[in-house]
This record gives sequence, structure tokens and C-alpha cells, in this order.
Amino acid sequence: MATVQPQESHTSILAGVGARAREAATALRVATTEQKNAALNAAADAVAAHKDEILAANARDVEAAKANGVSGAMLDRLKIDGARFEGVVQAIRDVAALPDPVGEAIESWERPNGLNISRVRTPIGVIAMIYESRPNVTTDAASICVKSGNAVILRGGSEAFETSSALHRCFVEGLAKAGLPADAVQFVQTTDRAAVGEILAGLDGAVDLIIPRGGKTLVARVQREARAPVLGHLEGVCHVYVDGGAEIEKAVKIVVNAKMRRTGVCGSAETVLIDRKVLGSHWPAISKALRAAGCEIRADAEIRKIDADAKPASEEDFYTEYLDAIIAAAAVDGVKGAAMHIAKYGTGHTDAIVTEGEAAARYFLDNVDSAIVMLNASTQFADGGEFGLGAEIGIATGRLHARGPVGVRELTTYKNVVRGTGQTRP
Repeated sequence: MATVQPQESHTSILAGVGARAREAATALRVATTEQKNAALNAAADAVAAHKDEILAANARDVEAAKANGVSGAMLDRLKIDGARFEGVVQAIRDVAALPDPVGEAIESWERPNGLNISRVRTPIGVIAMIYESRPNVTTDAASICVKSGNAVILRGGSEAFETSSALHRCFVEGLAKAGLPADAVQFVQTTDRAAVGEILAGLDGAVDLIIPRGGKTLVARVQREARAPVLGHLEGVCHVYVDGGAEIEKAVKIVVNAKMRRTGVCGSAETVLIDRKVLGSHWPAISKALRAAGCEIRADAEIRKIDADAKPASEEDFYTEYLDAIIAAAAVDGVKGAAMHIAKYGTGHTDAIVTEGEAAARYFLDNVDSAIVMLNASTQFADGGEFGLGAEIGIATGRLHARGPVGVRELTTYKNVVRGTGQTRP
């Protein structure tokens, strides 16, 4: 597909993209598991074979981003080095190795009249994926969509355009080798934002589901303008609550990892909450470890009484997804106070409690209404690969259809299959 330049051509060209995606989705719907797996493994082989080309494209994207003053967190998301490249290839193979969800019976039951009713997984159809920064989303989304029998239209961010384009070319090479339609995975070859508007309009009804993955501005635009259903991936204002029943060493290890392992991922902790009953005993060790790891602390007045080095936290700090080596901190009145704080400031992404207390753990897990709630584990585990999903297309933070990491099963719907033996309704 040639690079699109004139803005006036977007409507006609993208309408063609939608029509071809719909046709490809029909072919994918009936593709066998063996065909889909062969396509994914061939795509992984092609990506691996073109490593030098892909890394060179990524280097150009990174240099351009630096020249444009892109932040360190965004650069971290953008960069694919040797280890991350191997992860891109392995993620494709991991998705290929997953069970095929299409045709899986979710449940079945028999009625008194002898009718047998079952709910069977089926592909959604055509997915439009609009994303920023992360070039690995190109192959993650393509892999998950192909495995779940969906065609996908990819619209990547301008900062990762060259890398995403190179990854897409390799992926399509794998589809062709397995005899699946190349139009099953299409990459919109323009950085013009007008193309996003065309996709959000639904491409003449071709798009069944839109998935945004990026910053607050992108997600807000998609939710405001979309003419097709949206599977939302909102920002990750993630919390770690250190309960009065927490072991100090465990709390320190989890808080530091949750914040500092990779600050630019959506599962990075942005706020640490601490039971005021253990503020004096636990906070000094936690704050010392955070600072030793290079993290800036912005704390409420109560914490600053015992930690003069902490900067004062504003109200806005507790709503902020920093994606940087900065963390907000607040003292709360036990687990109920933590749940109330999270309900006010959180985004429904991932929140964790550190405690050895069974009652506190149960209260937190039952009452914190986030897509992912954790007990004694780092929020950085909020990842499809870590959940055993092979990869993810995003973390769904809404309450309908899917919540948490979106993998192959989450990109299916179901149909009701009714089997009878000649029954008629009286």
C-alpha cells in the first residue's frame, strides 16, 4: 500500500482499506487453526530475518524523536534494542502457541423441551487499532487479531512510523506464505491525523470495534468521535497500598519495582499509599529505597512531617500518570481509606495491596473496582504476557466486554447455537 500524502485522498483510500479488511475478515473467520498458526510462525520468522532492517528503522525513529524533544519515558516506549527485539519475535510465537478460541464452547445447557443451547466463541470481525509510541503494538495487535480470526487496521503513531511500517511488511510476508490474505493486517501509511478521523467514522460500516492505545488526549478523542464501539484503554494511575500488616522488606521491594522497573509502562505505580499506623516504621525504608533508585517523591503534609526531603504533593499529583521517575505519596486511614483514595483518584487500571493481614487483603480485593487488583505483587505484572496471554492489545479499563489485558479470547464475541430434533413452539 503506497504512502498517502494528499489529505483529500484519505476518504477514498481508507474506504478501500475498510472494504478489503471486511473481505479478509470473512476469509479469516473460516481459517483453520493450523493456517493461523503457520501464518504467525512465518511472520515471526520474517521479523527475525529482517532484524537489521527493523533496528535501523527504529534507530531513525528514535533519533527523530530526540530531535523533536520527546520525553525520556516516551523514548523508552519507542526504543527496540536487542533484548526487546527478541521479545517482539517471541510474542508472535507465544500467540501462535495459544489455544484457538474460535469455536470454543463457553457454556451449554439443555431445555426441558430437548433443545440444546450453547454459546460458541466467534471473531468480532474488523478491528481498528489506533496507537502511539510503541512499535511492538504493531505485531502484538496483528498476532492477536489473526489468532482470534479478526482482520485489523493499524494506525500507528508518527514517532514510531518507520519501525511500525517495517514490522508490518514482515508480518504480511508471513501471512502470504501461509496462504492467508495480506489485507487481514493493514497498516495506514500516513501520519496525517485526518486519517484518524476517517477511521473513527467507521469506514462505511466496515469497522466493528475500535481500540485506542495511547495518552489521555488520544483516548478522549476516540471516545468522543467514534461511530463504532470502543474498547477503552485509559491511563494507568496505579496505586500500591502498604497496609499496617505489611512486612517492611516485602513492601520496599514491591513499591520500588512497581514504580522503577520501567517507569514508562501503563502498569507503573504512580501513587504509594501507606497506613498511617505504620508511617513511622515503614515509610523511612520505602522512601530511602525509592530515592536510591532515582525516584522523586511528592507527598502529602502528613508524610512530609517525617520526611522533609519529600516535595509537597498537589491535588493534581494524585490524578497524574507520570510515566517517569516520580511518585505521589499519601497516608491513609487503613485499607478503607486506601480504597476511598483509589476510588477518587484512580483510573480503574491496576491497584495493589501489600499486607499479611487476611481481612485487609479480602477487603481490598473485594472493594477496589479496578480491572486488575493485586495482593503482594508488583503492579508491573499488569501485562498480557505475564498473564499467560502471549501478548496483549491493551489493558481494558472499562466495565463492559473485557477488563484487564486484552488477548485472543477478549477479541471474540459469541453466537448462540441451538440444536433441536424437530421441536416447534406451541
